[in-house]
Amino acid sequence: MTLALRRRLGQDYVFVVVAVTFLALLISAGLRATPSVLIQPLESAFAWPRSLISLAAAIGIVLYGLVGPFAAAVMQQFGIRRTVLGAMALMAIATGTSAFMTQPWHLVLLWGVLSGIGSGCVASVLGATIVNRWFVTRRGLVMGLMTASTATGNLVFLPILAAIAQRHGWRPVVVTVALATAFLVPVVHWLLPERPIDIGLRRFGALPTTAEESPAVGGNPFSIALRALCGAMRRRDFWYLFTTFFICGFTTNGLVGTHLIALCGDHGIMEVRAAGLLALMGVFDLFGTTASGWLTDRYDPRKLLFAYYSLRGAALVYLPYSNFSLTSLSVFAVFYGLDWIATVPPTLRLTSDVFGDSAAPVIFGWILAGHQLGAGCAAFLAGYLRTVQGDYVDAFVLAGLSGVIAAAIALLIRRSPTQRTLVGLAGQPSSAS
Repeated sequence: MTLALRRRLGQDYVFVVVAVTFLALLISAGLRATPSVLIQPLESAFAWPRSLISLAAAIGIVLYGLVGPFAAAVMQQFGIRRTVLGAMALMAIATGTSAFMTQPWHLVLLWGVLSGIGSGCVASVLGATIVNRWFVTRRGLVMGLMTASTATGNLVFLPILAAIAQRHGWRPVVVTVALATAFLVPVVHWLLPERPIDIGLRRFGALPTTAEESPAVGGNPFSIALRALCGAMRRRDFWYLFTTFFICGFTTNGLVGTHLIALCGDHGIMEVRAAGLLALMGVFDLFGTTASGWLTDRYDPRKLLFAYYSLRGAALVYLPYSNFSLTSLSVFAVFYGLDWIATVPPTLRLTSDVFGDSAAPVIFGWILAGHQLGAGCAAFLAGYLRTVQGDYVDAFVLAGLSGVIAAAIALLIRRSPTQRTLVGLAGQPSSAS
């Protein structure tokens, strides 16, 4: 059946690859968003403090990012399909087993460590690897679409999971996530080829004379990832990209993604309604991030980042001082949704410009690690401040001010095609193609 589908679609099979990758990223995003639904039910079921639950969420978020560069190297050495299949199986086992947890360390191990490692292999580095391997043109648009799958994951999962948690408790929530993750294993196995040439295709937009992707360099994927990091750390632009993406994570899934439902609960808003706000963000982020990819193909990505971070900072400072009415929350959800992860396509574009196409997935993995490190810091810090101070005001104001800082840093990134360098997987710089 799969072979017949490939023959029937021909070069258009690339869109099946995009769809499968989108679905994998969607489910991974849904898993990563689930702790925001579990905070209040676990507080009620086990009397665990919010700071503890936030710690488990923070560990998962940080590992989600730290695994990225190693996952990108593993994909290059052992294959995308094998890596994704192993990751999805680990995610399904960890979340399914959590239905039986009774101790805080169970939560930290299953939803922090194991789910963090598994989901880290099915993250933006997967999208970056697919885009660079399967596309020559329209990369910004496709990366924007794949990045938007995170928002769609929130859209699909959060309202459903919140309703399940409200009516039946937390255990059916984790079982639902486990089943959805397990479902994807055979889909990836049947429909995701390793590279276009394996099924007799060219990369999308490639001419017959266009050079194909360079073969993977042999070696230990862990040493490859670390060697790439050592090379990137010598470039000032890497630190600019890393810092802006740290703040991106701090202001999105770390703070808003993890604590918005709990913040709304503090103001008497039920979980399902609060999850609906995140879902509304998801709807508009689907458009915003896809549009950001389209814009990235046409305009200076540094200026786009300046606009995104400036507007985000202003919105975060506004939220805790709003009246939390339906109107004010809906306006925030629409505005913030359009900006949620619109930063990813221009950041990946700048990474490719600075370091070259071959090294970009691994280097972007390290930049994504900064994103998740920032998200983990926000997830824990906001929970800690809420426990100590009784509200989230300082956490949101701090995040808003950091957005303004990121906007300024984005303009410092140098983008000179004549100086593009491959921080090569072999550890040796060469000219970018």
